[in-house]
Parts: sequence; C-alpha cells; structure tokens
Amino acid sequence: MLKKLLYIIWALILGFLIIFGLKNGNYKTFLSSMENRSFDIRQNYISSVGLRQHNNNIVIVAIDDASYEYILEKYGEWPLDRSTYARITDYIEAQSPRSIAFDLMFVKSIKSDKNSDNALTEIFKKYDNVYTAMNLDNQEKDVRKPAILPEKLSVKIKNNSQKVDTDYYKFTNCRSILEGILKNTSNIGMINVLRGDDGVLRQMPLFLNYNGKYYPQLAFKVALDSLGLKDKKEFVINKKGELILGNKKIPVNEDGSVTLNWYGQTGTYEHIPLYQLILAMEGDKKYNFDFKDKIVYFGATVSSLSDIKTVPVDKVYPGVEVQTTYVNNILDNNLIKKTTPTVNIFITVALVLLIISIVLVLDSMPVILGLTVTIYFAYVILGYYFMIHQNLWLEIISPIVFTIIAFILTVIAKYLIKSKDFDKQYKLATTDGLTELYNHRYFQEQMQMFCANAKRYENVFSLIILDIDFFKKFNDNFGHQSGDAVLRQVAFILKKNVRSSDIVCRYGGEEMSIILPNAKEDEAVAIAQKLCDMVASQTFKLSNNKESNVTISLGVATYGENDGIEPSKIIESADKRLYHAKENGRNRVN
Repeated sequence: MLKKLLYIIWALILGFLIIFGLKNGNYKTFLSSMENRSFDIRQNYISSVGLRQHNNNIVIVAIDDASYEYILEKYGEWPLDRSTYARITDYIEAQSPRSIAFDLMFVKSIKSDKNSDNALTEIFKKYDNVYTAMNLDNQEKDVRKPAILPEKLSVKIKNNSQKVDTDYYKFTNCRSILEGILKNTSNIGMINVLRGDDGVLRQMPLFLNYNGKYYPQLAFKVALDSLGLKDKKEFVINKKGELILGNKKIPVNEDGSVTLNWYGQTGTYEHIPLYQLILAMEGDKKYNFDFKDKIVYFGATVSSLSDIKTVPVDKVYPGVEVQTTYVNNILDNNLIKKTTPTVNIFITVALVLLIISIVLVLDSMPVILGLTVTIYFAYVILGYYFMIHQNLWLEIISPIVFTIIAFILTVIAKYLIKSKDFDKQYKLATTDGLTELYNHRYFQEQMQMFCANAKRYENVFSLIILDIDFFKKFNDNFGHQSGDAVLRQVAFILKKNVRSSDIVCRYGGEEMSIILPNAKEDEAVAIAQKLCDMVASQTFKLSNNKESNVTISLGVATYGENDGIEPSKIIESADKRLYHAKENGRNRVN
C-alpha cells in the first residue's frame, strides 16, 4: 500500500512539473532559450569542422572598411552615387552572371542627381536578373504615408497546413524605393530579418504580410531565379507544413519562417571588396574577377553602416551574408527542420520511462548513474547526428530536463520505499509478534552495546528481568489464548509506565526484561516496584469475556562490580534476584 501511495505521489509531482513546464511562460522561455543555445553550439561545431560546404558560385561584393574609405576619398560622400552601381552592373552582366542582388535599399530620389537615379532605374529595365531590396515596418502613418506597392510584387499562398501561420508577420508600412525601380521590375524582395529573444538571428521569413498581401523575402526570390521558378506567383504549403518548390520541399516553421543552416563564420563566402571591383571596371589590370554563372550579392560588411547581425556561428555577421546563406540553403534544400511538439513529447516520455525503468530495476547507484549519463550523452550525440545528416533540429534540452527531474523523483521515491521497507523488515527482525516488545535477539544486542558504552564512558545502567507468577497454571486453567492476552496486557503496562529511553523486551516465554539507561540501583528498584504494584492493581481481560488478576516478580541488577560488567553476568545477577523474589512469595522485587 505504501509503495503504491508513494508512486502515485511521485507520478502526480512529475506530471505537475511537466504540465507546469509546458504551460508556465517563464519556464517555457527558459527552456526555449536553452534549446536555442544548444542549436547554436551544434551549428558552431558543424561549421567549425567543415561538415557542410557552401556554394562557391555565390559571391559577395562587399562594402567593407577599405571600400568605404575609398568611396569617401574618391567621391567625397556616402552613399555611392547610383550611376556607379549602374556601371558596375553593366560590367558584371558582360560576364553572364546568373543573377545580381543588391542587399541595399535605393530609397528617395537624389534631387541633385536625377541622371544618376535614372541610370540605375534603367538597369532594372535592361536586365531581368537584377534584384534589389525593400523593407517593411510599422511606422506611424503620420510620419510616413504607407506606399501602395505594384501588384506584380505580391504573390499568392495556398496554405493547407493547420500548423503554419502565414499571417504571423504583419506590417502596416514600408520604406519604399525609387519609383522608377518599382515601375521597371518585379525583382524586388523584402529584407526584414527575425531575431530571437536573445538577439540571435536563426530564422528568416519566407513571405511577409503587408496590407493583406504577401511579399517574398529577397533571398527567396533570388533562389527562385536559380531554380528556374522566377515567374512563380502562387505557392503551396502542404499539410505537413512544407513549401513545395518543384521537387524540393522546404520545411516551414509554425510562424511561417524557415530556420537557416549555417556554413561558417563571417567570410565563408568569397568577398570582393567594392573598391577593387570599381578599379577593375576602370581598367586596372591588377584585379580580374570571374562572374560567369555566379550569384552576385552586393551588401555592406562595414560595421559603421549598421547592417551587422548576431547569428549562431558568429557574433558579428553582415546582413548580406545572412542573405547569401538563405539563398544557399534553398538551392541545396538545406534548411533546418524542427521536430514537432508531438514528436518532442513522445521522445521526452520515452526517455523518462527508460530512466525510470533503469532506476527501479537496478540496485547499484553507480551503475544507475553511469547508465543514465550514458543515455544523456548518447541522446546529445543523436541530436548532433540528425542535424548533420538530416538537417533535423532534435530538441535536446526539454527531454533532458524532464528526465533529470524524473530521475531525481524516482530515486527519492525508490529510496523512501526502501527506507520504509528496511524499517519494516528491521521491526519484524527485532520485535516480538505477540507482545510487540523487542525480541530476545535485540535484547542481547542492546546489552552488548550498553556494557561497551558503560565501560568506555564510565556511566551506569540497570536491568530488570521479570516474569508472570504462576503463568503455567494460568494457561492450564484459562487456556493459551487467555495467556496470550495477559502477556499482551502486561507488555502494554510495562511500555506505558517506563521512561521513553527504557528498552522493554520479551526475554522468553512469560519472562520480560527492561534495560534502564543511566539508572542506578535504587532508581531501578523503585521503577521495578512501581511496575510490580501497577500490574497487581490491574484487572486483566481474558478470552470469553472473563477477567482475572495476575502478579509479577522482578529481579534487578546494575552494571558494576556487584552485578558484573559483562552482559552474561548482569543477566545472571538479575535472574538470580528474580528467582529469590519468586521463592520469597512472588509479587515482589528483589
């Protein structure tokens, strides 16, 4: 019964903690932040040992520190005039690149240089593989009037998944770009990013909702171009939460984002400083670049231009490299897929049950701890394996946290039960079943201990041995059941009327003994006399509703020279005095 009760209490506590963990916001946030950190650690390891290779056909034209200084020195101002971007684009297009993408926003017309703006807008009219960026936000309408974007920029989404919310990221305003670009091309994508609560960028949106319409992310549009899906205007998310792109299935998170797979720290992709490209365009033979069939991304890597992110693999990571990583992931079908909550719960329950089984089945705590740690370690390795080979984000933190809780609770429950079982077994081994007094074996152990302590610490104790007068005749006259009843009642009187520190035992048959710690002879005799009188004054209930009076005789011995300092001598002395009490008329103390 006790075992069942403890296991029920344990199960209730464990269930409460699991529900609390799933429902409590702070606890969920803690687990989520720890899980994100475990993702970062895995990504760092994978990228550091080169287990995932980036696409060499993606290059970055970087506005780095040197280029920024060069532009300020040569042109005397920032930003770079837009006609220069136009000329650079013409220069690269001469080498037949796959696509050119500007992770730059060409906002507002430069009134003093209309020709520069016109030159850039003509580029977007001239080439159908040149892309540029725009940004959505929620700026107040009093500050900026929301722009009406061309219909050609939006796409339609057919969402067949109940798990994916395509309207999670809604915006009411945008930073529009040059009207000429909006007019001349549909190759415009959004560059909004998604940072976690800890400021780390792990996910990117696929589509963003602006005034009820969907607009693709820039990197997504660039990837579609390379996949031959440039003109695709309607996208389907299947029931499993996957975006269908030809023969590729892109795993989509519940909020409509995708989780990026990182190839390395900043500088992973080939960086061509913008100033070197300008010099090459102007005929400097020192620089020679091959852009054939390349995806060319323009973006700022200089920290002063504020396009720096923190990502799992690097604290200082340019936004343009986030874009190229995104493109690379889609081309390689390399995006991370998260396990569903149902799968996570199943894994957690399976691990919890496994740990509980180990704790309950095995007795050796070192073996239990060794196996438990091995299981945790194996599960962590499994998390690495799935991320490396299956691009699967297997949750690590929640299952381990709950299995640790289960381990602790199960160990506590097991050893509480063991402790209770031990107490029960010990009581059975040391207690007389009839009288519920300590048994003869326990009496002998205590006598050994009290003699050793008395000898070591020079203290004293006394012993009383007693038996019920004429008990054999009593059994013959009233029967053994009545005799047993008397034994139980005498034992009860003894226990009730001695000190809490005194040890009352059944010595054998109708004989009983009492060890009196720190009791000298006169004190022991007084206690013995009190017990003798108490028993004599009681009426004892027998079987068959009969009653009778009984008396006891008691012998007292005290540790010391007179009665001995060894258990056998002290017992012998008490037994002799009991014999004298019986010879001298019984119902007395000697």
